[in-house]
Amino acid sequence: MLFRQLLDSETGTYTYLIADLVTKEAALVDPVIEQVDRDQKWLKELGLTLKFCLETHIHADHITGTSKLRELTGCEGIVPEHAHVACASRSVQDGEVLRVGEIEIQAIATPGHTDSHMAYLVNGTQVLTGDALLIRGCGRTDFQSGDAGTLYDRVTQHLFTLPDETLVYPGHDYRGNTVSTIGEEKQWNPRFVGRNRAQFIEFMNNLDLPNPKKIAEAVPANERCGRMASMV
Repeated sequence: MLFRQLLDSETGTYTYLIADLVTKEAALVDPVIEQVDRDQKWLKELGLTLKFCLETHIHADHITGTSKLRELTGCEGIVPEHAHVACASRSVQDGEVLRVGEIEIQAIATPGHTDSHMAYLVNGTQVLTGDALLIRGCGRTDFQSGDAGTLYDRVTQHLFTLPDETLVYPGHDYRGNTVSTIGEEKQWNPRFVGRNRAQFIEFMNNLDLPNPKKIAEAVPANERCGRMASMV
């Protein structure tokens, strides 16, 4: 299996390239529109055929590259079930397994940061957690129908129950971290350690964070799979 973690430095967004080196099928998770040329270069140089673009959720901090990549490659654009996106090729349901060659990518519903959110467990050994679980943190819950209690439940009951050695690859990082493990986050993540559900909700409801800089353009564009209003 080929696995690459690719960074958009402006937004601190990680895009993940996953490929079967025998069949040459590939998937991109959370592509960024400004990085489509970079992603295309990776695909061309490695001789890969893009099968899927997967979204962990409808992003508020960057515009997805899915629409452009779908036009360029003919790949499918896949979003979590219940996402408010009419233009996607299809949605993926909790527990569904997508296959890229012999690689299995299992969807794990992790709403709470937004009302529709998926983590993706790759071959049972590494989990792409989007904004549900970050390295020593988690995504905010104060917009896009987020819910702190739901996030606490999904992280503690569905991510923290994975084997401790499972590698954690988040959707973002702003401090230079690249990878963690489920065991580390259970022990050291300050958002969860030492807090019960009620305490977590109270903490999250009082973060008082500014809105992401691109929220006004990113959310509506991502509901159109990355197409700006002027392009529709």
